[in-house]
Amino acid sequence: MTATTTATGTPTAAPGRPRRSSATLAGTAALLRFDLRRDRVRIPAWVLGLGLLTLASANSVHAVYPTAADRASIAHASAGPAVLAMTGPGHYLADYTWGAMLGHRLLGLLAVLAGLMSVLIVSRHTRAEEESGRAELVRSAAVGRHAQLAAALATAAVADLALGLLLAAGLPGLGVPGLDTGGALLFGAATAAAGLLFAAVAAVAVQVTEHARTASGLALAVLGAAYALRAAGDAGANGLAWASPIGWLQRTYPFLDDRWWPLLPALALAAATGAAGFALSTRRDVGAGLRATRPGPPTARPFLGTPLGLALRLHRGLLGGFAVALLLLGAMYGSLLGNADSMLKDVDQLKEALARLGGRTLADSFAAMTLLVVAVVGAVYAVLAMLRPRAEETAGRAEPVLATGVSRSGWLGGHLVAALLGSTAVLLAAGVGFGLAGALSTGDGGAFPRLVGAALAFAPAQWVTVGFAAAVYGWLPRATPLAWLVPAYAFVIGYLGPLLKLPSGLERLSPFGQVPRLPAAAMDWTPLAALTLVAAALIALALAGFRRRDLDLR
Repeated sequence: MTATTTATGTPTAAPGRPRRSSATLAGTAALLRFDLRRDRVRIPAWVLGLGLLTLASANSVHAVYPTAADRASIAHASAGPAVLAMTGPGHYLADYTWGAMLGHRLLGLLAVLAGLMSVLIVSRHTRAEEESGRAELVRSAAVGRHAQLAAALATAAVADLALGLLLAAGLPGLGVPGLDTGGALLFGAATAAAGLLFAAVAAVAVQVTEHARTASGLALAVLGAAYALRAAGDAGANGLAWASPIGWLQRTYPFLDDRWWPLLPALALAAATGAAGFALSTRRDVGAGLRATRPGPPTARPFLGTPLGLALRLHRGLLGGFAVALLLLGAMYGSLLGNADSMLKDVDQLKEALARLGGRTLADSFAAMTLLVVAVVGAVYAVLAMLRPRAEETAGRAEPVLATGVSRSGWLGGHLVAALLGSTAVLLAAGVGFGLAGALSTGDGGAFPRLVGAALAFAPAQWVTVGFAAAVYGWLPRATPLAWLVPAYAFVIGYLGPLLKLPSGLERLSPFGQVPRLPAAAMDWTPLAALTLVAAALIALALAGFRRRDLDLR
């Protein structure tokens, strides 16, 4: 007997026989609408943010390098292995038009950011839902086994395609010579393909572990490895970049050769990886992972029973990842210091921007500018660390802790101390990487302590970032996305402001704009002390707000 009949006379599949694909995808459309509604703010913010960054960069290269001689000069300076590792293949330098410059310097970065966006979307709508228990409730309804993963991938695809279309439509509209429609369409397609590929990688990662943060970390580790392979291959011109899908996408050469065929292996790999994610999802139960969770020790250390110990335990994965990333980022920038004079001597616009920072040499001014970028990346950790209490609260894990003898101030204070210490630690890691590479590239051993100190000078600005995020969480927990205003404003004004010659007063509105721009400027302790007082006031405000409000349970 191969089938049974229900009471209504409807035949059903025999026990043990796999359901049809239409049944396993039942409810996908409804879940897709639900996911898009939940991300009605996140996805537009990502797409508009990345799109505006690209359009602003296209306008910037047009303004900073107006003549063919300027572009030839920067192309010559970009031929070194260190710069190629940070940008892309040297073939772009053969005809360094504004479009080729944009593809060379930004396509790899956009591929990483689109991949990051997609990883977070897929993890949020799959593994995070299982971890919270909501997925089991959804699956108890008329929803197919693969519907949730299919809806998450479709949500990521909507975001990636929206970004690609925005780039394809927006770049030609700038009126910059060389940014033609065909090249812009390829540029947008390559960016979207990167997002689709790493969405598929996330689809596999969420099957492996039962924790959303670990799954995101696994997918982002693959993303980092792909970028590292690309960087090593382009720096050494040894073909290793062909082992990385980011390397494939950069070799589409938009606005230069307009090759479409490298998109094919990237999309094929995305399809195969996504199919593997669906296949692996059938080999585990809801809420479980393919890799069994390692049991913890039978008894916890006494320090883990304190609010600070618990907070440090929860933050250690994020802190470790950012510390390694900032160490490598600092080393990459520091390796350029030895060639800063030769790279920038013929680029008048960039020299003028650096001159506004002061400094006896271009290397000092370049170090001051790049350390600001590194510090702003560290501010991303500060915001993420202060969003962790919000995640603990909404997941219902804060309530049992606060039901014990732990006070509200003690619980939030543990996370505050972890965020303050962690934000300082990632700056120290960045300074060590920047200082070591800078000392080696310049041959000046005394540069190491100066550059480490210059990085640590941004610590009070990081503390203000922590304090602002904590104050928003303490008083307006549903408005915590506002915490991203501080690093976003600091990056736009601090990095692009000097290049675009924006009024210097705008930079002073950012806590990072108050920091002395070491090693180009002299040390001034007054603004650092003021920033520390502001951070202390914001932290006190945050604790007062958290004590007064109810927990926001979902």
